[in-house]
Amino acid sequence: MGKATGFLEYKRITGTKLKPSIRIKNYKEFTTPLSKEDQQIQASRCMDCGVPFCQYGGMMANAASGCPVNNLIPEWNDLIYKGMWKTAVDRLLKTNNFPEFTGRVCPAPCEGACTDGLHGEPVTIKENELSIIENAFAEGYIKPNPPKERTGKRVAVIGAGPAGLACGDMLNRKGHDVTIIERADRPGGLLMYGIPNMKLDKQIVARRVEFLEAEGVKFSLNHDITKTEDIDKFMSEYDAVVLACGATKPRDLIVEGRDLKGIHFAVDFLKATTKSLLDSELADNNYISAKDLNVVVIGGGDTGTDCIATSLRHGAKSLVQLEIMGKAPEKRAENNPWPQYPKVLKTDYGQDEFIDAYGKDPREYCTSVKKFIGDENGNVKEALIVKVEWVKNENGAVIPKEIPGSEQVIKADLVLLAMGFVGAEESLIEKFNVEKDNRGNVKAEYMDFATSVPKVYSCGDVRRGQSLVVWAIKEGRECAEKVDLDIMGAMI
Repeated sequence: MGKATGFLEYKRITGTKLKPSIRIKNYKEFTTPLSKEDQQIQASRCMDCGVPFCQYGGMMANAASGCPVNNLIPEWNDLIYKGMWKTAVDRLLKTNNFPEFTGRVCPAPCEGACTDGLHGEPVTIKENELSIIENAFAEGYIKPNPPKERTGKRVAVIGAGPAGLACGDMLNRKGHDVTIIERADRPGGLLMYGIPNMKLDKQIVARRVEFLEAEGVKFSLNHDITKTEDIDKFMSEYDAVVLACGATKPRDLIVEGRDLKGIHFAVDFLKATTKSLLDSELADNNYISAKDLNVVVIGGGDTGTDCIATSLRHGAKSLVQLEIMGKAPEKRAENNPWPQYPKVLKTDYGQDEFIDAYGKDPREYCTSVKKFIGDENGNVKEALIVKVEWVKNENGAVIPKEIPGSEQVIKADLVLLAMGFVGAEESLIEKFNVEKDNRGNVKAEYMDFATSVPKVYSCGDVRRGQSLVVWAIKEGRECAEKVDLDIMGAMI
């Protein structure tokens, strides 16, 4: 696919990013994409490899490899190289409902499995994908296409995140009447309130929601079903109900001083900033401000990075990011071979911005918090931290062990807990009386998606646990197929 010698002739080039010192002055996206001509050249680097692992999307030796939605990557790389942009978007949308989201926020496991990347730089698959969909919107290739006939079947989808949107989209295409129920004031789930504007402009989310509405999907907002519904009456109104409301129960840190004021879950911090931005450009002050505060972020994943970037834009006095894990290697370890997703050190946009401002990385590795210390008014002011080493216990499990004499007290006016999520919220499980698995998620087998309650299905993070946007889309699509078969009757 692409140009046979493209990977030999052209180097990998990506869109340009605004300098950190400029972009931290606002909350806008900061990447300028390549021109269509330059993107076509990048697509030409796609090799005619015998096995395109980029689109595999499965497990290899218990590790993920390639694109979970099985995007037809070599095909649309070839098409945009040849300038066939309209055909390229047709192929892209066959597997991915929302490439404008994944093209911005996906960590690109496809690129980790790219053959070009085995001994060089991978193809710019993620940016190629984004260029296809954005060009399609700009050229008017994408137009609402509501189903010509309706089945008369009604489906409620609980949760307007990526899994719920994908599931609702696919069911609507089948001709079912779909209502997506969302407890927030805007659809999108983590796309709207979990991912900062800098990574995903909320107008992009709104554009897709408007498109779904034009195709016939209905949205019921500010609707917390766990608080307002008679569940028996609710269930009687629909032929199927899909739980797609995410693994929204955050992991807590149970240490002395946890109840002090100024300690927040990262998701609450990020959501409040985004909502205030959308409501008033922060003029209402209805958010958790980091301005002039010593901020401690606990957790090293994408959410921790988002907290660093947002705190910088607030005007934080100081920042530190604590990670209990050790520093990842610069290159693949022997037990992490290609085409597995590369578990290597990643310095993301938030760390880049901090490094530019302060000349050092904000991350402190192999570090844990022992307790928080407050002032006379019950506000957190310090954190007692300690270094740890990872050792095997008597059962062979690797666990963190404190290093004696490594304790240190650091300033902490605002603490943000960004340690991931531990499953579905109990109120949802209790409301629908569905069975849980041993991780606290709604129990439903993959590819079946049926819960322990008749007519109730589950997909996305609420079923599988915290995961990627692209996996949520994948599960939403597949769950829709199962629901459609069940309510219409499987073909014999």
